[in-house]
Amino acid sequence: MNEVLQPSLPFAPWADARTRRLPGIVPLDMADWLRVDEVYAAQMALRDRLLATREAEVVGQMSIATQAIEEMYEYVLARLPAGFERLRDTVVRPDGVAVALDAGLPLQTLGRLVQEDLCLMQPDGAGQHMLTAAVLCFPAGWTLAEKLGRPLMRMHQPVPGYTEDMARRVQRLMDAVRVEAPLWRANAHHSRAPLFNPLSEEAPKDTVAQGDMPYIRSERQCLIRLPVSRAVLFSIHTYLVRLEDLTAEQAAALAEFPIHRAL
Repeated sequence: MNEVLQPSLPFAPWADARTRRLPGIVPLDMADWLRVDEVYAAQMALRDRLLATREAEVVGQMSIATQAIEEMYEYVLARLPAGFERLRDTVVRPDGVAVALDAGLPLQTLGRLVQEDLCLMQPDGAGQHMLTAAVLCFPAGWTLAEKLGRPLMRMHQPVPGYTEDMARRVQRLMDAVRVEAPLWRANAHHSRAPLFNPLSEEAPKDTVAQGDMPYIRSERQCLIRLPVSRAVLFSIHTYLVRLEDLTAEQAAALAEFPIHRAL
């Protein structure tokens, strides 16, 4: 698959004191939640192909998530930004593609409408949140099948720096997200991998540290409490840009505040 690259990075988390240190949480303006950027058409074409040919890898759900999925489906459809045209049983995307609305396949339908990957987090009954459903077309070195049903601490193995202390901080954040006060954060790392980069937990990830890393991969991650199910909707808008396409200010900040290198 040809790579889809944004021409620029709208926000560099390493250059902002609010997001430089984990978890780097910032209040979210819901009017700026779902984004349609310069490569919407290209990313959506890739999502369409993945959902058509590799659905079992990019869609997953647990029975506990049924109500939350139904709520998320209506929640997202009601908040599609400018550029979408909703007809009776169809939504015409900003790239002109018509997507049939199918409440019986909510994850697949939403996955063909928005650039964001959508994940649902719900309490596991033992003090943590776990991943209960997702449409995940652009995994950054992990697989949905290995993470579905896993609590936060287990989900982030083997992520460097995700310590037990960090897990407790993230869990407190999950518990504290309010319906009326959604949040967002962003991460970034050097990469040479494509957008669709599913890797098992056992796959070596540090062996690429000496290799060529032409891209910066950044995820804009939003946390929204759904009002009825109380599940946390975790959305991910992925940016992949060439290192040389950073602004001079972003490049200077990167030299001062280096970021992680990953596959």
